[in-house]
Amino acid sequence: MTLPISIRPEAEAEIERAHTWYEDRRPGLGQEFLLALDAVLLRAAETPDTFPLIARRTHRAVLRRFPYLVFFVVEQERLVVTALFHGHRDPEQWADRVREHSRSLARSPVLVP
Repeated sequence: MTLPISIRPEAEAEIERAHTWYEDRRPGLGQEFLLALDAVLLRAAETPDTFPLIARRTHRAVLRRFPYLVFFVVEQERLVVTALFHGHRDPEQWADRVREHSRSLARSPVLVP
């Protein structure tokens, strides 16, 4: 079963910035970036457990061709993209985001049908 995908606003902004950067470098390259992102998100939505856990519930996926990391969690039967980071950025930046997201998950109630 393929999980529905939800993208947090912070991750959406990061995706838009990366798309714009690539598109400014060469027309069409931004679209290629989005296609690579779509491909990795589809794989993650189909088989999330095949992607390594890097924190309590946070998985990491690597885009092909573009040096970006996608971080996601599976919660309430959906895949939630929490961050997109350039692979050459300071790892502490994405580690902080993962820790922040893990703390918010710990405080949020679990909904049981």
